[in-house]
Amino acid sequence: MGDVISSHLDEGKREIITARTGEVIGEFSRLYEQQYAVALFNKVRFDIEGGGGPQPQLLHRKVPLENRSIFSGALFQFLEENNKWRNHFIFVPDSYTINYYDNKVSHERGLHPKGNINCAGYKVLTSMDQYLDLLNNSLPGVKAKVGNSPFLKCATQFPLILWHPYARHYYFCVVTEKEQQKWHAVFQDCVRHANDGLSEESQVQTPAFTDAVRLYRQAHGQYGTWEMMCGIPSQILANLVMETLLPELRDLISPRLKGKMHDRQRNWMLVCDAVYVLVVRQAQAQYEAVVQSCEARRPPLEASIRTDMDQIITSKEHVANKIKAVVLPKAEKLLMVSIQPYISSILEALMEPTSRGFSQVRDVFFRELVDLSKNTLNDATKEKVGEHMDKISMLAFHPVKMQSCYEKVEDLSLDGLQQRFDVSSPSVFVQRAQILMREQMDDAVYTFEQILHQSLEDQGPEGLCKNIQRCQDRVIKKFDYDSSTVRKRFFREALLQIFIPYMLKQLTPSLSPELPRFQELIFEDFSRFILVENIFEEVVLHSVMKDIMMGSSSVCPRSLDCARARRHFCQPGSSHCGPCLTPLVENSHGRCIVKRRPSHTPHFGKVTTFPEVDEEIDFLSTIISQQETESGFRHSASSFQDVPKVKEEEDDRSMILTQRPTTEQPTTHGATTAPPPISITTANTTTTSHSTAVRSGPLIIPYPSNSRVFIIMTSVFLVVGSVALLLAAVCWIRLQRGVRLAQKVDYPAYGGMGPHSYDNDVLGDRRLAQSAQMYHYQHQKQQMLCLEKHRDEPKVPDSGATSDEENEDGDFTVYECPGLAPTGEMEVKNPLFDDSTLYLQRSHK
Repeated sequence: MGDVISSHLDEGKREIITARTGEVIGEFSRLYEQQYAVALFNKVRFDIEGGGGPQPQLLHRKVPLENRSIFSGALFQFLEENNKWRNHFIFVPDSYTINYYDNKVSHERGLHPKGNINCAGYKVLTSMDQYLDLLNNSLPGVKAKVGNSPFLKCATQFPLILWHPYARHYYFCVVTEKEQQKWHAVFQDCVRHANDGLSEESQVQTPAFTDAVRLYRQAHGQYGTWEMMCGIPSQILANLVMETLLPELRDLISPRLKGKMHDRQRNWMLVCDAVYVLVVRQAQAQYEAVVQSCEARRPPLEASIRTDMDQIITSKEHVANKIKAVVLPKAEKLLMVSIQPYISSILEALMEPTSRGFSQVRDVFFRELVDLSKNTLNDATKEKVGEHMDKISMLAFHPVKMQSCYEKVEDLSLDGLQQRFDVSSPSVFVQRAQILMREQMDDAVYTFEQILHQSLEDQGPEGLCKNIQRCQDRVIKKFDYDSSTVRKRFFREALLQIFIPYMLKQLTPSLSPELPRFQELIFEDFSRFILVENIFEEVVLHSVMKDIMMGSSSVCPRSLDCARARRHFCQPGSSHCGPCLTPLVENSHGRCIVKRRPSHTPHFGKVTTFPEVDEEIDFLSTIISQQETESGFRHSASSFQDVPKVKEEEDDRSMILTQRPTTEQPTTHGATTAPPPISITTANTTTTSHSTAVRSGPLIIPYPSNSRVFIIMTSVFLVVGSVALLLAAVCWIRLQRGVRLAQKVDYPAYGGMGPHSYDNDVLGDRRLAQSAQMYHYQHQKQQMLCLEKHRDEPKVPDSGATSDEENEDGDFTVYECPGLAPTGEMEVKNPLFDDSTLYLQRSHK
């Protein structure tokens, strides 16, 4: 093998390779230095001004994979060194590089792999026919036939081939078709990850690199999408070099290839691989040199940008307005004739497979959470949940489980449009959609992990299944919102990648001679940050952006919006809801309403009828359950019987269904999320309980929809009035009782005081009155007895004594002496009582 390479790649050809590589990288370096200053200006401006946009609802994992393996297993591999098949152990780490070992023990011991494969730019083939077709195209003039390739006799009927247009090919095979599908998914995932593009963390180097590559290809008349824009920068630059270098080498080397047909094909593949390795090495060294040079000049450039930011922006806007005046008339004419008629057809081609893929992602995620709920019914402990969550955490990076989602997007086809808009292959859009689907799945899993972890910390293991269901519903709502936003962004990016190169290709020949004169309007100090070519592309971009935004905004509305509008769910690939639900009809304003008819009552004439709110709720609930079943969310009833129904789902659904439609056509709102998926238990219950709500005729209800509110308010007023009347009766009874007790008292002084508020005080006043009356009675009786006893022997009062005992006022002086006075000689005089009449009456008798 070494002799073949050395014989065909002599010093002269190596010098040609070095010269061509230097020319391509040199031109690229000049463009890179220009775009580096522009990218730095855009980055600083973005940091100062900021940028808006819809915020995602799902959480994003900073490091999706860390020390985790993607897949591992045994495969038969063909070794070109000895033309034999060997059983190797394949291990795919988190870097998605395929490492192969002699056996599993070598991997477990930590030995270095026997080889590794960087899958950037590769294609995974599953048949020899596909491989031979690509092989014939790579070397014209040498045709191979099926079954006539001795250097590759597959050991089984299920091959797996990694094909690259420039690099070495790898051959594997398995025993069964099921294993072939499994490993095909694993290799496809490795290729997809390697082709994902450059890292977006570098906000200056990445845009500068991509713009420089694009401008280089446009300078050579290549405006369309490029499949080989994959891998690390050195691989992308090597692909750029090989585009022009490989045809030249093929013309020089192919006539010198000797031997049989399969020998010439094999030798050519070996030569291509050696050239590619050499170009990658040289491109990497030159690219690192230009990057270091630009990074060294970055500090003064950034300081100049921050100092003159306002002047740079003003100068750029001034030049942009001048260019608009020249470019817009031609761009709008081209847009009207060649772009607008094709926007809807391209959107439909993109929407249908992409929507099916995201819907499948939702279903896979939903099924995994249902399995988690079922497994925790028997053993509801945190340790058991942790074991299941470890498996779910790798769901987005499980090639086999995600393959069903990726296959939905692989049906994307742009037949009839590729040639018109110079689209090399739809694989660029397919792989980008699959990457977005994997990111959405990982974000959903990570969000579920965080919400469930927080729920378990707050509430503990009690009601674990209910917590899982509640967290699942929350994450599903967030996923529906984010998936709609991500799909809209994907459609806009795809339309821009299709239309912008086409417009630039059509406008550049007529406008490029006029662009240099605008360079004179830019100050020399700002010429590094303002480039006329970039402004020209921005003007073209803005001219088509309005139509693209309008087209991408017509993405299929959510099921919630269609339900609120009383229409069938939007079908995949469509941009509007379906027809009105049965038995609703569409009126002249495009709204779905209930068909009304007058009552046939002969005595009351026409009666205005209104649909009752409860029946509308039941009706919409039944339709939603049926539509979800028809839309593909059907699962076996047995898998959901053990999952509890969540109260939040009932509240959300009741809130959603009671809302009335307010617009003619549903619109997607950023703040509103789609309804969560319901389990089969819930769906079946809803369908059963509301099965009678689906009517074949119009709804005629003679009662207004607000009768329930009136009944509730009337009941409240009746209860409050009854309580008030009861309290008034109690107070009146107590008042009358006090009045009666006061009237029984003989003394008016006591009777006039009125009753006390407490019965104990009233009884006390009565006893005091009786005691006082008895005291006065006894006192008067004793006085009368004493008077009658002493009146029988009257005595004439002594004048001396009277004069001694009376004072000038006629009052008597009372003397107190210690001891007991004799009662027989004591006379009691009461100044308020006149006893003279009594004395005379007795004397007369």
